[in-house]
Amino acid sequence: MMRPNSHSIKRRSSHSTEREFGGTLGATCIPIFLPLTVLYLISVSRSPEASVLRWPPLLPSTSHLWDPLAPLLLLGWIALHTFLYLLPLGKVSEGLVLRDGTRLKYPINGFHALCISVVLLMLLLWLGAPLGYLFELLLPLAVCAIGVSFLLSFYLYIRSFWAAHHALALGGNTGNPLYDFFMGRELNPRIGNFDLKYFCELRPGLIGWVVVNLGMMMKEVELRDSPSLAMILVNSFQLLYVADALWNEEAVLTTMDIVHDGFGFMLVFGDLAWVPFTYSLQASFLVVHPQDLSALGATAIVALNGIGYYIFRKSNSQKNQFRRDPTHPSVSKLETIATATGKRLLVSGWWGLVRHPNYLGDLLMALAWSLPCGFSHLLPYFYVVYFTVLLIHREARDERQCRTKYGLAWDTYCRRVPYRIFPYIY
Repeated sequence: MMRPNSHSIKRRSSHSTEREFGGTLGATCIPIFLPLTVLYLISVSRSPEASVLRWPPLLPSTSHLWDPLAPLLLLGWIALHTFLYLLPLGKVSEGLVLRDGTRLKYPINGFHALCISVVLLMLLLWLGAPLGYLFELLLPLAVCAIGVSFLLSFYLYIRSFWAAHHALALGGNTGNPLYDFFMGRELNPRIGNFDLKYFCELRPGLIGWVVVNLGMMMKEVELRDSPSLAMILVNSFQLLYVADALWNEEAVLTTMDIVHDGFGFMLVFGDLAWVPFTYSLQASFLVVHPQDLSALGATAIVALNGIGYYIFRKSNSQKNQFRRDPTHPSVSKLETIATATGKRLLVSGWWGLVRHPNYLGDLLMALAWSLPCGFSHLLPYFYVVYFTVLLIHREARDERQCRTKYGLAWDTYCRRVPYRIFPYIY
């Protein structure tokens, strides 16, 4: 989530030639497969069996896919966060230098938006709003989020043909409509000063994840008079993760999503549909499948999440501080390797342990989020499996790009730091 990157790619004429995610075939199948996966997983989490191995697979009935309240809530939520994004709160930061030598400005007020959202939710609860009804609305809300993702992606693809050439993403300008629609042609699409990619990255979907979790907890209160310890842990761990991302919002300006990837269906769907409706599966599962946690078990899970968070936060902070000011006392004594680009690669501190210590912390936290759901079902561990595959894939993408960019210096770095994510394992 917090990872800087750069991209170098072979080019023929005005189009990029490298393909990722399975090329045209992947770009055709993924926009069909992933939305169905979201609806399937939500349906499974709400079923008594909660079996992802059931055959034929559990499919939601059409009567459960639509509720007229869902689009009103979703569009109202997006409108609220559009308003909060535009409020003159917090500071304004500059992104990295673009290919034309300019730097875009971004409002750093996501944490403010989270706090205001939490206050509004507490006010709704105080007024007696039935937030537990979100449990019944999960499928209709997911359907609406998927629809909005497709509509926004079509808009982004069409408008990209009016963008300047230097504003296009190197990896999404292949000339293949299906692939470019999926990857995103334009790097930083904006309406005036409103950055569509930056807004979607950390606002409606990420904070929406917290809201869905809260709705699941309130549904549990309706059913059992009080929230379970397992539900409280899941809500608390994931709220911490979201709050940390927004508190450190400025760091997202150096991530692969912002720096390298165009804004197309891949990121739009991930931000607006995949994150809020698959990352909340543990909370949804616990509504129908309550779990008893012992004090010792809960303590061990809290410790695991704490260790993961410590590794995640410390490694990210060290990297971001080094990139912003390598002379800062906290990083100035770290050992580095020089590269032909003028940049230096860290080979000590957290980044001398493994090449992606932040991924290690991420995965430990992911496991801690699933453990409160017990071991009777595979579904709560979907996130751990998915996230492991995602991070290994991201690491491979990063490896290719860094090898192209840094050449021999990257080979030296890999010899000094041989393990990618898991020390002495991988």
